[in-house]
Amino acid sequence: MVVKDPFVAAFKGGFTGILRWWQLDELWQNVREDADGGWYIYAVGERPPDSPSSAQQLTLFVDEIDQRLRVDHDEDYCGIVYTDDRNRPTFIKIYDPKNLGIVCGSSDSPPLPGWLLSKLRPVDLLVALSSEQNRKQWWHRLLG
Repeated sequence: MVVKDPFVAAFKGGFTGILRWWQLDELWQNVREDADGGWYIYAVGERPPDSPSSAQQLTLFVDEIDQRLRVDHDEDYCGIVYTDDRNRPTFIKIYDPKNLGIVCGSSDSPPLPGWLLSKLRPVDLLVALSSEQNRKQWWHRLLG
């Protein structure tokens, strides 16, 4: 039996899309109210953080990413932020508006989010997911 890392398991878990900008405002307010809750800020592709962010770091990140999303994703809808729970979030995926590809749907290799906010300590997703993909590729090659 393969035991998945809790962070990877949570990353692959169920998420709800934040479709409207007002919903994103509400999500950010919930995050700000829990700024001391042990949030990790992880820029996918960078080295995962070893410790949670301070409340000040989290608040600054939320303010900055919100502004960037609204400028770079100049649409009347959001649709590029996903959370495990809108009211009590513990995991948030934020997709880079400049690298969307097929975010939702059934693509074999959808793009990874640009940033993650999580209460679980992150692992390097590029490494974790590529090793899973290598196992799948091995199996598929065996079967032809």
